Formats: sequence, C-alpha cells, structure tokens
Amino acid sequence: MDAKIPDSLRPEAAAPTRPSREEAEAAVRTLIAWTGDNPNREGLLDTPKRVTKAFEEWFSGYDADPAKELSRVFEDVQGYDDMVMLTNIDVESHCEHHLAPIMGVAHVAYLPRKNVVGISKIARVVEIFSKRLQTQETMTAQIADSIMEAMDARGVAVLVDAKHQCMTTRGVHHPNVSTITTTFAGEFKSDNELRGRFMRLVERA
Repeated sequence: MDAKIPDSLRPEAAAPTRPSREEAEAAVRTLIAWTGDNPNREGLLDTPKRVTKAFEEWFSGYDADPAKELSRVFEDVQGYDDMVMLTNIDVESHCEHHLAPIMGVAHVAYLPRKNVVGISKIARVVEIFSKRLQTQETMTAQIADSIMEAMDARGVAVLVDAKHQCMTTRGVHHPNVSTITTTFAGEFKSDNELRGRFMRLVERA
C-alpha cells in the first residue's frame, strides 16, 4: 500500500462544527433510551457525563498534530543512517463503522536522511492516529505518510496487527481473528532486502 493519503480521507478535510458537551450528553441519553433502558434511573444518571469524558480520551487524536510532534529533531547522531525501529507500540482505536474498539500493536521503522527524532515521538504519532475513528488500512498509511513527510525520511515501514471488536463481539463472532496491514514508502518500498529485514525484526518482536 502506498503511503500517500488522499485529502478526502484526512479527518481535517471535512471536520464538522463540534457539538456542545450538553448536546453530546443528550445524544447519549437518547441512545440509552433507544436500547430500552431508562436514562433517568439511578445507575444511568451520570452515564452521559462519563461517556463524553471517555470520548474525550478515546478520540483525543483529533486535537493533536503529528507534524508538530515530529518537528523537534536531532542532527548530532555521528552519521547514523540505518533503520530506526520501534516495535509493539500499543494501538487503541475505534472502528469508524461501528464505534467498536480496535486493539493491537504497531511496528514502525524509518530511515533517517540527516535527522532523527526522539523515539517517544514515533509512538506519539501512532497514538494520535489511533485516537480517532479509523479503518486499520487508513491508519496504517497515515502513520507512514506523516513520518515520511515531516522528517523527509528516506523510507518508512509500518505494520499494524490488531483485533476488531466489530468482528469479535458482533457480526460473524470470530474472536481469534487478527488483521495485519502494512505500508512501505521510499526505500522500504523499492528495496526487497530492506523490507525483508523489517519483517524479520517484526517476527522477533
């Protein structure tokens, strides 16, 4: 999969006006009533507030800028120009089709051209894109695209391995199915040996 994301797929391209917290809580109450329960009973009175607060955390990626996270780079690396790789970065996202959790890990590598970035920033980029409504395919490409662009990297490789609760807890009910997506850009896409090295390191992770 190519790392470039069409503008129409970027969340920023069509962001609607955000409803108020009161409107969000009212929507939760409506959904509770739609399930057949009473939103005014004691155990559910504060649920709308709890849900909106949880949504703020689950979808905090909309308020963050991956390019800003990657803007502070380090040039004094003694000429290091080989692969930089982070494995087993936690992915906690939500399916944009059912709002069901997507849980898994991401493995990310890049080839620096002249600068490197703090390793925590790579994990932060994964978190930013995962904390949005997503498809796994789009998220995988967004991670690669943002690192490639912001760092002017020679290449980027991303592999995401995750389970989707829209498949495990509803629909076909297959709890053991894992979805794997990959994106390779730059030298990782053109160099089979380099790509194979990345995959072998993933297997060892």
